Amino acid sequence: MITIDFSKRGNLSLTGFLYQSLKQQILDGTLKPGEHLPSKRSLAQHLGVSVITIENAYDNLIAEGYIYSIEKKGFFVEEFNAAGEIAEKQSAAIIPVSEENTEKTGNPAQTQSFFADFTKNAIAANKFPFNTWAKVTKQVLTRQSSQLLATQNMQGCPALRQAICQHLKSFRNIEADYDQIIIGAGSEILYNFILQLLGTNHIYAVENPGYHKIYKVFTSLGAKCAAINIDKSGILINQLEKSNARTVHVTPSHHFPTGIVMPIKRRLELLAWASAAPSRYIIEDDYDSEFRFMSRPIEPLFVTDRNSRVIYMNTFTKSLAPSFRISYMVLPKPLLALFKQNLNFYSSTVSAVEQFTLASFINQGFFSRHVIKMKNYYRSVRNFLIAELQNSKIKSQIEILEENSGLHFLLNIKSGKSASQLKEDLAQNGINAKLLQEYFYSSSDSSDFFSLPKAGAAPDAKNQAAFVINYSGIQIEDIKQIVQRIEKSL
Repeated sequence: MITIDFSKRGNLSLTGFLYQSLKQQILDGTLKPGEHLPSKRSLAQHLGVSVITIENAYDNLIAEGYIYSIEKKGFFVEEFNAAGEIAEKQSAAIIPVSEENTEKTGNPAQTQSFFADFTKNAIAANKFPFNTWAKVTKQVLTRQSSQLLATQNMQGCPALRQAICQHLKSFRNIEADYDQIIIGAGSEILYNFILQLLGTNHIYAVENPGYHKIYKVFTSLGAKCAAINIDKSGILINQLEKSNARTVHVTPSHHFPTGIVMPIKRRLELLAWASAAPSRYIIEDDYDSEFRFMSRPIEPLFVTDRNSRVIYMNTFTKSLAPSFRISYMVLPKPLLALFKQNLNFYSSTVSAVEQFTLASFINQGFFSRHVIKMKNYYRSVRNFLIAELQNSKIKSQIEILEENSGLHFLLNIKSGKSASQLKEDLAQNGINAKLLQEYFYSSSDSSDFFSLPKAGAAPDAKNQAAFVINYSGIQIEDIKQIVQRIEKSL
């Protein structure tokens, strides 16, 4: 029977300590691959904790791919090589990227007004804490006036970098020195820094499907890109190896746009790929990691990395508002030394007032409370929207995929219409949404996705279409009418 010494848990919750302890026992081989774990009830009785504590810990381990469950048989340790040995079974062609392919992600009706726009990154204006932000800004202007007029460190003001360090430690379990953090006016600036740091004379890999803006930033700066297919566990390592890429951009905690969570086996394989050759790096985009609704946030690759090959990136765009052009990255220490040597001539790209205000906003606890408030709000929006769809007249024609985290999910619709016709009909009824196929770099691959997560056989392109539903900007009171408009479109 598993033994856990809860007297050593410190400030961790029972669930958090149990999760960490079981994970460590799996990684160090105490719990063997394929080993049958105790039932929730028997382990709870043995450890003297509640069944819900065991259930939550098991759920977290399942979400990250450390264990799996078989109905009526129980829970088992996942079989993977802790050294991250690359699986040979992965095979598929690397998708060549062309400028023509990326143009399809554009919105041809950007000037059109929609009743509900599922393509926009937006927040409800009445949810932003304007009064608190104004109060903190006034405090900063009054108490730190001399500092606001001083030239800021090109990496960002120390106060904000220290505040981000504390946030990362408490929320993402990331141990980093504030000196490793670089603040930038949006992620594009930080990608610019990375390419200047790593060079543009090698191939950068991106996920397929994926966020095409990353590709556009890389190629605009002179780099070559390769689009690498994903499967149900994330980016295919065998394809990545064949691409000859030296740097890869991934979204392991919540893949965009499919919502896939990369399990620990694939994470270790990816880290092994990075460590297998000199000068290989992983850019980990941890966007919207604050918004996981069914279990604790997934641990970043940066935490698992032992060879300083992961560059961690995040932004305040999702947690505060898109207009807050404040992003940050955490550089591994070897790259930090190179950064200071080669890029120290830049000036800070974010105003001092915004940096000091955000630092104070975090330090006074306002940021964490705002995130909790928004997480509860978005959970309500998500749950209500999904419930309305599942109880609608078209419930037999729809399937909702990967809805447990982040601010978007996939809505698979079966109808007698082509995907493009259905998108057009939705637009005519005031609903703007992008097709999943628009995020692929080659249209011939768009149907493959449905054999990957859980939707079964590949769909017939004539009667099935998947839409990416980004619900962060819709109002909860509009949801009933939104669903009615979707019904009308079918």
